[in-house]
Amino acid sequence: QVQLVESGGGLVQAGGSLRLSCAASRLTVNNWHMGWFRQAPGKEREFVAAILRSGGSTYYADSVKGRFTISRDNAKNTVTVQMNSLKPEDTAIYYCAASPSSRELFQPPSYDYWGQGTQVTVSS
Repeated sequence: QVQLVESGGGLVQAGGSLRLSCAASRLTVNNWHMGWFRQAPGKEREFVAAILRSGGSTYYADSVKGRFTISRDNAKNTVTVQMNSLKPEDTAIYYCAASPSSRELFQPPSYDYWGQGTQVTVSS
């Protein structure tokens, strides 16, 4: 069965950086639109970033634009998000997800597969 496994979360001070990775099994990340979402306590899951399977176009939420970078390593079958200049409001569980369609890429229901999530905590 398809598995997406996130890693790299942790506790960091404001202004710091983290690099989250998503390792896929039984799914080739180059054949899917891959996204990152996050969910803070008491809030809905929200879009963070996505990378398309064709050409690798990338999309970002306004709140992370200029600070986060999504990329894909086809050889390792992983998707990563480099997070710089972290803020306390970035604190959340971060999820990796795979979508077969580029329509409504910002919406969670568009994604077929999800990882279990990794916690990111940014202290002030």
